[in-house]
Amino acid sequence: LSYEGYSLVFEDNFDSPVLNRENWTVEQHEPGWVNAELQRYVDSPETVSLGDGNLYLRAVKTVASDGSISYASGRISTEHKQDFTYGIFEARLKVPTGTGLLPAFWLMATDEALYGCWPCCGEIDIMEIMGQNPATNYATIHYGLPHEQKQGVLTLESGDFSEEFHTFSLEWL
Repeated sequence: LSYEGYSLVFEDNFDSPVLNRENWTVEQHEPGWVNAELQRYVDSPETVSLGDGNLYLRAVKTVASDGSISYASGRISTEHKQDFTYGIFEARLKVPTGTGLLPAFWLMATDEALYGCWPCCGEIDIMEIMGQNPATNYATIHYGLPHEQKQGVLTLESGDFSEEFHTFSLEWL
């Protein structure tokens, strides 16, 4: 993408020792909160941490003494802290592999009530990669009621998105 005509208004290189909570919220949700997901989203150094100029969002499996299994993972957003309309949005990401994992880089409305709850408020998925198929990226726009979507799919000719960092970008006009 060309940056001509654009000015940088927000950037985080995750090079501090802790997550900048003035820009980021670590979301916390119980299992099943959305999409019947099995994990809890928690605010824990085990699931959300920084190191070597990288943000690490991890999924953690726990087996209890009774044999029951639970999952926890990290999820961050800029909701109510950074708000943008139009521009170039990008992130340099390396994704994990494994069945049930769905790393994602999304744009969501800050104030859903302004436009109506999802999907009316819209959602732009710049990157969604299923952990069992890390060579394919799904880019989707969700909107309307009833829910409609348009999706683009990119599958790498060789390798996958877990082998090295890739820059995912979107120009929103």
